[in-house]
Amino acid sequence: MSSSKDIRESVEAELIFDPLVDESNITVKNINGDVALNGTVPSYPQYLEAAAAAQRVYGVKQVHNHLMVELPPDDYRSDAELTTAANNALNWAVNVPDGIEATARDGNITLTGTAGFGSERAAAEIAVGGLVGVRNLKDEIKINFDAADPVDVTTLVQDALDRNALVVDDSDVLVDTAGNTATLTGHVRTWAEHDAVIDAAWMASGVSDVVDNLIITG
Repeated sequence: MSSSKDIRESVEAELIFDPLVDESNITVKNINGDVALNGTVPSYPQYLEAAAAAQRVYGVKQVHNHLMVELPPDDYRSDAELTTAANNALNWAVNVPDGIEATARDGNITLTGTAGFGSERAAAEIAVGGLVGVRNLKDEIKINFDAADPVDVTTLVQDALDRNALVVDDSDVLVDTAGNTATLTGHVRTWAEHDAVIDAAWMASGVSDVVDNLIITG
């Protein structure tokens, strides 16, 4: 797959193929694997899934998700209703730590509080992202960490990458840790490999931020 047209048509086909996406109001633009999604979808999960579908297509190196969530009339919730539903969802999720809170305004949810790991922050996003009435999600959860030894953090992340089945043995991905920030550089073949590397970095104890400088070769 070499031409811009081929990649665009393949992304469009993947959006049609994906049963979790209503592609009827989505347009796709592509320049050399740099894909932009424009238009509207009826829910926040579809907003996320449309980007995931585009990332699955061979040749896609970047996805710019410019989709807007336009809720069906019956899916609108008042700020109070959605705030209550979101906080209930957080309280009921066993992998979300205590102290994480949600507030809603015009369908936009903001998450605040502290978590011990990036994976706990991701769990909070998942807990509320699928609620009826959500238009967008802003995550302001902070990672509560102790001072970490950069060498130890680097070793933890690098070992996790070496164990990961999605990361090839001759991968040139490198981890450089300064304080509690892990910076990732190198090349990955696919978005699945990219996400595996990012997830591994967030799971390491002592990481409060991950800088993604990875290059997707396609």
